[in-house]
Amino acid sequence: MATSSIRFVLDGQLIELDDVDPTRTVLQFLREDLGRTGTKEGCAEGDCGACTVVLAEVNRDGDDLWVRAVNSCIQFLPTIDGKELITVESLSPAGSDLHPVQRAMVQQHGSQCGFCTPGFVMSLFALYKSNANPARQDIDDALAGNLCRCTGYRPIIAAAHSMYKAMDGDDQTDWLRQPFGMEQKPAERLARLKGLARKKGLEVVHAGRGFYAPVDVDSLAAIVASNPGATILAGGTDVGLWVTKQHRELETVIYTGRVAELTDVAVSSTHIEVGAAATLTDVMPVIVDHYPGLTELFRRFASPPIRNAGTLGGNIANGSPIGDSMPALMVVGASLILRCGDATRELSLGEFYHDYQVNDLAPGEFLVRIRIPLPDAGTIVQSQKWSKRFDQDISAVCTAYYLELDGDLVKHFRMACGGLAPIIKRAMHCEAELSGERWNEQSIERACAALGSDFTPISDARATADIRLLAVQNLLRRFFRETKGEAESTVYTYGRPR
Repeated sequence: MATSSIRFVLDGQLIELDDVDPTRTVLQFLREDLGRTGTKEGCAEGDCGACTVVLAEVNRDGDDLWVRAVNSCIQFLPTIDGKELITVESLSPAGSDLHPVQRAMVQQHGSQCGFCTPGFVMSLFALYKSNANPARQDIDDALAGNLCRCTGYRPIIAAAHSMYKAMDGDDQTDWLRQPFGMEQKPAERLARLKGLARKKGLEVVHAGRGFYAPVDVDSLAAIVASNPGATILAGGTDVGLWVTKQHRELETVIYTGRVAELTDVAVSSTHIEVGAAATLTDVMPVIVDHYPGLTELFRRFASPPIRNAGTLGGNIANGSPIGDSMPALMVVGASLILRCGDATRELSLGEFYHDYQVNDLAPGEFLVRIRIPLPDAGTIVQSQKWSKRFDQDISAVCTAYYLELDGDLVKHFRMACGGLAPIIKRAMHCEAELSGERWNEQSIERACAALGSDFTPISDARATADIRLLAVQNLLRRFFRETKGEAESTVYTYGRPR
């Protein structure tokens, strides 16, 4: 790959940048290089949403645009190559009226100190461009990545309900101002972004540090083999913090987000086949369609800006002991396709982790695909998350269950837990207590006691060891009650309109 400039669209203009630091964030570029200070830095780790911007890009079929909110504070600038960047200034350029989203926020008194307001506006703009008639839950979900300390959320939610009514006649001629379902396909935008698509990969070198973005898996394999110590970057929702919080200087970054073979999601007769660089936003609906018991888990997984950038493959490869996807994938028997050079191998997810952030990847090897078996008829698969907040919070404990009954006898039972050990792992003693037993309170109590042999949790800022163990025992008890119809299978509706 030859050294290339980064190219993207901002306010209708093509931006070309040479000699860019591979880990310079979009937020730094906006505020420090362009003086666009509407986008704020609050947490610098993708939690508060003050830095939210929107990216438009050609969808996988090539016939329309995806319009999605992301956290600019942890998004490296080279990753937006070939996309359109939309900021709060883009919605209302100098001399123009407020955008309907902004107008609704003013009319509903949705801002007080104003620091978080641009981020809320951009999250609402992404909703405005993707959902013509959002329900309250859609609005809550869209705003799950934005925090406000002044106003409270009632007026902001009211603005979300009324933003479509805040249009005026002039808005109907501007794609940015037209809500979803009213605009014609943005042909000019689509054509321009298609014209930016690279047939060959991107390589950016700055001060001896490199950023590589291949477009096919063979090129990726060659680059990784040549740079076995490089940082492999997918969504950056974890790697970004290495730079913004740990102040690490990454020498070589290999970006997987442009590799076509790694961004697809397909369903075969036996498996859900997930490319390692497919975003969580694209993957989750497919998994939930086949495993509806995982709906709440994925709705509470981070926030839309994180899910729009983060990948299932990145969550797995990072190997955090509190990664929410792995317990569920482990109990359903997911496997990983790994590649090194031209050689590939398949490994069970349960065999992938050895110790805290130590996995089975060899030098020069990378994750290509996640294979998730389709469910058998009559099986129950469910996951539960315990955290201090419902939305956008890291788990203190995350559990997942696979249950197959023959009458009231347990034919198959698997349970995996996060937050209780240095790695995500199965609760083997607990499973043994239930195998072949009757599915009743007595067997559940024995299984709960066996969890003490499976895990020796630690105390930290999220929970003490004793509370963690008690929590996972109570979650198993709750799962039992849910299977008996004695408890609702979701806690997400607590305090929310039905």
